[in-house]
Amino acid sequence: MAEGEIQWLVAGLGNPGAEYERTPHNLGFLAVDRLAERHGIRISRKEAMALVGQGRVQGVTVLLAKPQTFMNLSGSSVNGLLVKAGLKPERLILLYDDLDLPWTSLRVRPSGSAGGHKGVRDVIRAVGSDEFPRVRMGIHGGRREGDGARIVLSQFGRAQEKDLDEVVDRAAAAVESIIADGVEMSMTRFNRRAGGLQEEEE
Repeated sequence: MAEGEIQWLVAGLGNPGAEYERTPHNLGFLAVDRLAERHGIRISRKEAMALVGQGRVQGVTVLLAKPQTFMNLSGSSVNGLLVKAGLKPERLILLYDDLDLPWTSLRVRPSGSAGGHKGVRDVIRAVGSDEFPRVRMGIHGGRREGDGARIVLSQFGRAQEKDLDEVVDRAAAAVESIIADGVEMSMTRFNRRAGGLQEEEE
């Protein structure tokens, strides 16, 4: 690829608006913000229904994005950004929260189903593929019983706020690792087994 040409789209899923800012469902946004902070990238331009910023991560040009369409309609924004940058779906790294993983845990995957996540499902539908790397950040880990929407849209508790810095830092580091060393190496490095959790849930 030519120097300066975008090589990766890194998109975090979340909901726009101050009322959603400190909720588990916005971990994707928070992790992309941390990545931007670590690499001096300003996410402020509006493009394809997203806030975006372009810069260098691990020596390659990336586009960081936070779709502003609301979580469950994220696909058209992500696909629009891929098309505009001339990238195939496999050059997308998607960051999002996962109800089936314990809080503070993280999983890097090379591909896979949406696992019940409506935002991810919409991205897969829009880009026409599930063959893209993703970084899943655990927010609960209990069985998917009761009101999942209440869990993902509740404000972070005091204990969660204490862990939040480390959670988004690790997610940002996982993206850096995927870009620098590939998905397989990153899985080995970041997919630590959480207590009582099977190594592969799907």
